[in-house]
Amino acid sequence: MPRRALRPQACQEAAESGLFAHNRGVDKKTIRVYLVDDHEIVRRGVANLLETDDEIQVVGQAGSASVALREILELRPDVAILDANLGDGTGVDICREMRAVDPTIKGMILTSYDDPDAISAAILAGASGYVLKRIEGNSLISGIKLVAGGHSLIDPTVASRVVEQMELQRKSLDVISDLTPQQRKIFFLIAEGMTNRQIAERLYLAEKTVKNHVTGLLSRLGLQHRTQAALLAVRLRGTESSTATALPSTPGPGIDAGRRVG
Repeated sequence: MPRRALRPQACQEAAESGLFAHNRGVDKKTIRVYLVDDHEIVRRGVANLLETDDEIQVVGQAGSASVALREILELRPDVAILDANLGDGTGVDICREMRAVDPTIKGMILTSYDDPDAISAAILAGASGYVLKRIEGNSLISGIKLVAGGHSLIDPTVASRVVEQMELQRKSLDVISDLTPQQRKIFFLIAEGMTNRQIAERLYLAEKTVKNHVTGLLSRLGLQHRTQAALLAVRLRGTESSTATALPSTPGPGIDAGRRVG
């Protein structure tokens, strides 16, 4: 017998009474989970694990970002477990886009990568969890329940590295803010991959002078290699507006117009 549709007034009354407080499943205690991983064997393994818990229901899974995003927005799960890297996108991208449409869907990155930059990107995209695939099964289940309940979960080994990186960036910003305009130019030209000779030609300085500046800059920033300076510059370019006073937004004197440094 077909179910009779509720009248608009009845729908409103039901909503106010809390009948639709969890309209994604009949059982309010059931956590509806969607899995995304480009390896089928991983998806099946995680699905089998989660289905051993009576409070979790796997409502769908996908191996690509495009399919995952479409189905997540159709199914509206409570938690989407996302692999970091997929063939046609990333879990971070999926998280950002799905939460832009429905912020109630919780994103949880399950990955092999413990890169602090990756977790920072995930947090900025609105992810509630970031755990490594070496996590124990029971811990993963507990983590999903925490995330579904509105809490955040970050793998402790990764979290400590993120804190260290943020502290390094803060100290680096303080140092860069104290640099002279010329020293700042040299720093961002290093980030472009320029050699001492190229920087000297660009800024009309002696190569030895540039070398001395570079050595001093690396020492003040606590860096050992020019490559580290380049990576730091990229990170600083991606920070919030608090870096505005430290990072020039347009080329200064001695830098070709139209070519941005950093």
